[in-house]
Amino acid sequence: MPVINFSYSDLCELMGRDVDRRVLRDRLPMMGADLKLMEDDLDELSFEFFPDRPDLYSVEGIARALRAFMGYEPGLRSYAVDESEVDLQVDPSVKEVRPFIWSALVEGNEITDPLIRSMMDLQEKLHLTLGRNRRKVAIGIHDFRTIKPPFTYRAVLPDEISFIPLQGSRRMTPAEILREHEKGMAYAFVLEGKKRYPMIVDKDGEVLSFPPIINGITTAVTEDTKDILVDCTGTDMNAVTAAVNILATALAERGGKIRTVRIHQDGRTSLAPDLNPLPMKLDPSYANSWIGTSLTGDEMAATLRSMGYGASVGKDGLDVLVPRYRADILHPVDLVEDVAIGHGYEKFGNRLPRVATFGKEDPMLSFGVAVKNVMVGLGYFEVVTLTLSNDDEQFSAMNLRDELEATRVKNPVSDEMVLVRTSLLPSLMSILRKNKHRELPQRLFEVGEVVIKGRNKLMLGGVSIHARASFTEVKSLVQSVLSSVGVAGDIGPMDHPSFVGGRCASVIIGGRGVGVLGEISPAAIEAFELRYPVVAFELDLVSLADLRASAKRSS
Repeated sequence: MPVINFSYSDLCELMGRDVDRRVLRDRLPMMGADLKLMEDDLDELSFEFFPDRPDLYSVEGIARALRAFMGYEPGLRSYAVDESEVDLQVDPSVKEVRPFIWSALVEGNEITDPLIRSMMDLQEKLHLTLGRNRRKVAIGIHDFRTIKPPFTYRAVLPDEISFIPLQGSRRMTPAEILREHEKGMAYAFVLEGKKRYPMIVDKDGEVLSFPPIINGITTAVTEDTKDILVDCTGTDMNAVTAAVNILATALAERGGKIRTVRIHQDGRTSLAPDLNPLPMKLDPSYANSWIGTSLTGDEMAATLRSMGYGASVGKDGLDVLVPRYRADILHPVDLVEDVAIGHGYEKFGNRLPRVATFGKEDPMLSFGVAVKNVMVGLGYFEVVTLTLSNDDEQFSAMNLRDELEATRVKNPVSDEMVLVRTSLLPSLMSILRKNKHRELPQRLFEVGEVVIKGRNKLMLGGVSIHARASFTEVKSLVQSVLSSVGVAGDIGPMDHPSFVGGRCASVIIGGRGVGVLGEISPAAIEAFELRYPVVAFELDLVSLADLRASAKRSS
């Protein structure tokens, strides 16, 4: 979860009053924070906040929430938004690259060191969480006095334009930045495979930003800056607008005046940002049923006002106004959670469970531990690899097709983690690749879960690499494993694309196939950049445990 570091004196200044440290220590955790650092002789505070509250990723957002939560300024926090004459034209060329952009102009801020540090930290926290490491959202903050509207957001060829990036000393093209600049190399993966790159330029062609990589040096914010232009580009419009709303309102908490930017896209003109609260309905009986309370409508409205909402009793329930910086409110049940927080977790009391229950170890867990002990006794080292994988590792490198209907991640963080693995062997081969500079032999195993056709399976996988690795070795190993866990099995011929033809076998118990063993094919060895023979096996531990239990019952 994101850890927010901020100054105690800065927090008190933003709240407009001194707040006892002991009160902060007691009340902030009740909002959903975990104390990391608070000492009486230090000005620095550190709290960890839940990832569903990006509006609390800055000291400005924390101060705003505390003013309502502690009863100083309950209810909806409104921000005046005045219109400006600033225009931003969106060229159709960005549709295939990074289609969405939103913006805001915030005037009159006094740029102090705490503000700059807070904005930079908030920007990076939003990039990592809401922005999925800049894939989904990327934010730019600019000194407005150094640029001339109207602005244009368009896609350019890799060498079509050049500018001096932040932390740069010479003009560079987008292609050069991705190859040579520190930030370019760090985030080049976001634009991988794109023929054009997004760019924001002003009236004179001066580059404001090369999203999602880096800003131009011309618009760097300094202590002389008074007016700040915020831009946000991305692949999800809801996330893009939420990021701008959070940043713009944080600047407004420092005394800035928010003004609109006219965004022209696809023949429509939009005024950004839109901070008008979103109306929602909440049935008090629905909320009470979720959290086990019996609050009246008036009491429930008061709890929501302490969480920064506008709330009043209407004809058919509560009329709630949700601030636009609350990107986490998607459903009435989200309001119910805030009713519980506003009511106070300390008021729910505590009691022992009505029914006494006793836990015991999962039989499959104990069986897995027994198998691990067997493998260690046979000279294998245990490893634990990631459950998420990708098509190249799981299928292409192993000479397989996705015939097992792999379960895929809807919004993957990276290209390396797009599906849930269907086999342990590719993960083990990847470990061998990372250790190919180490001495041989290397023998590894893992007991872990895979997902096949939407169902979890606990598997045992093992690999051995050295110059004399052979089918006989892995066959003897598997027979030793079966014997050690008390299961009798046979080895039958089998063809498998990941193994050498004629040197692959199926593990059969009671006429049922429960695994595979053999010599890994040269193509798979080469795909994982290995240079020595590899033998491997994989067994279905759930089937093994069931068959062992059946054998015991029949005997």
